[in-house]
Amino acid sequence: MEGFRFELTDEEKSYLKELVIQSVRSGLGLDDAPASPPEPPTDKLRQELGAFVTLKIAGRLRGCIGTIQGGGELYRTVWQRARSAAFEDPRFPSLSPEEFDRLEYEISILSPIEVCPDPEKVEVGRHGLIMSRDGRSGLLLPQVPVEWQWDRETFLAQTCAKAGLERDAWRDPGTTILWFEAVVF
Repeated sequence: MEGFRFELTDEEKSYLKELVIQSVRSGLGLDDAPASPPEPPTDKLRQELGAFVTLKIAGRLRGCIGTIQGGGELYRTVWQRARSAAFEDPRFPSLSPEEFDRLEYEISILSPIEVCPDPEKVEVGRHGLIMSRDGRSGLLLPQVPVEWQWDRETFLAQTCAKAGLERDAWRDPGTTILWFEAVVF
């Protein structure tokens, strides 16, 4: 992964953004919303990749649901996660039709997940992390440390904390550190 950069074209990003909007519209039962996702413009969108859909209103979280590994074609995963973020995030009530026009959308498409060979190689803003040990795990997407202005060590520590581990657990050889890249738009 060190030399690899995961990317999507502008056409693929536009399609996925519209897909999220149409999925939420469909879930709200709004007129002219499709009942299922339209066919994707490229084969890349048929790959099995992880995806997160984040919904915000006025910059504040309104729902976020995702999966770290693909369980089917990417475009179908994004369609389903958009609906889940709007109506099934247990932290929030279901989205109301009155909120629809104020929604802001963020989509994160994840590259395949791999074991991180060396925590020193983690790049803030490029890599997302998953820490796991003793049946506990926590994930932070690549944009999180950028939003919070964390350095690499703080990012590693916060991912441990998200997993319910000691903040320095990333230094322990018994802790598994996984990394991935994400296209966030």
